[in-house]
Amino acid sequence: MTRSQKLLAVFFTIAGILHFVRPRSYEAIMPEYIPYHSEAVFISGVAEVAGGLALVSERTRPFARWWLIGLLIAVFPANLHMALNPEDIRGLDMDQVPRWALWARLPLQAAAVYWVIRATEKKRR
Repeated sequence: MTRSQKLLAVFFTIAGILHFVRPRSYEAIMPEYIPYHSEAVFISGVAEVAGGLALVSERTRPFARWWLIGLLIAVFPANLHMALNPEDIRGLDMDQVPRWALWARLPLQAAAVYWVIRATEKKRR
């Protein structure tokens, strides 16, 4: 495993575990039009852990690539909702979190997709 693959695996695994440690934070950023908030947080946590662990094996890395890209796309609406409607997010202290930081998360998701692609591509020999 490359250093990038290890970091990516740790990043997604820890991010997924946090869904179980602090589920209310994740539920709070979900748009109202998405039903079953606690179930969606649980599923997305499992999905992140599964994607992180799938990065570990070379055999499952191609699966991890598409799994994690799909996951990043799937959670994008929640991050967009948070940037557009920070006043609707329970527990979000706008004195502690600058509005620009909420907007900065959006291109960071594109960067995360790029990281997943680069870390999981087959190296030419």
